[in-house]
Amino acid sequence: MNRILLFLFASICITCIQSEPEQETQAAQDIIDSAIAAHGGEAYDSLRVAYSFRDKDYTIVINGGNYEYTRSYRDSTGSYYDVLNNNGFQRTKDGEIQDLSEKDVRRYGNSLNSVTYFTLLPRGLNDPAVNKEMMSPDTINSVPYYVIKVTFDQEGGGEDFEDEYRYWIHKENRTIDFLAYNFHVNNGGVRFREAKEPTVFAGVRFQNYINYKPEDKDTPLAELPKLFEEGKLNSLSEINNEDIRRVD
Repeated sequence: MNRILLFLFASICITCIQSEPEQETQAAQDIIDSAIAAHGGEAYDSLRVAYSFRDKDYTIVINGGNYEYTRSYRDSTGSYYDVLNNNGFQRTKDGEIQDLSEKDVRRYGNSLNSVTYFTLLPRGLNDPAVNKEMMSPDTINSVPYYVIKVTFDQEGGGEDFEDEYRYWIHKENRTIDFLAYNFHVNNGGVRFREAKEPTVFAGVRFQNYINYKPEDKDTPLAELPKLFEEGKLNSLSEINNEDIRRVD
């Protein structure tokens, strides 16, 4: 009898241990889902928007599972028009389609996709290659936040799949007010972003950001909010999406 009870007790313990990670993963997923809903939800699935970012013009057209992102600009070498859609990437220079190497297709395509990814946050956080983990809750300037850690699978996670992100999600309105990430290119480093000037257009919340960096490029992401509150982060740049409008 004692052996039976011992076996049952051990089985219950194992089940509890196995279920805890699943519960944590589901909790992180639920918070991300609520953040996506707060920032736009279903409005992301039928979006037609244009905007300007750092002297370049962008468009985003999404229709269900179909998408097309474009970027147009002129510099000293010519006039460029980039297109990234379900069929791949294409660049036009001075009206002529360019024959690009696979390396350049990836480089230019990833660049356009990266700008669009940040513009549409948190929409992309439910992509298949995204892994979400619940971290301990935090406060920034006395405001309580959920904290979600995001990592990426190598397959489908892009060239920067080793980067790690943290998102501070407001516990009441579920907006992403702060985010941080580390990166490994160009000798690596960390960044901390503060959302500002939210604009709702076509049912989607678009946010600008102030981009900060710490003195030590190896600073753990979890320490950045404290340094931000103490004024010990250096303002590096601003991410401003301007002239948001509907695509004609």
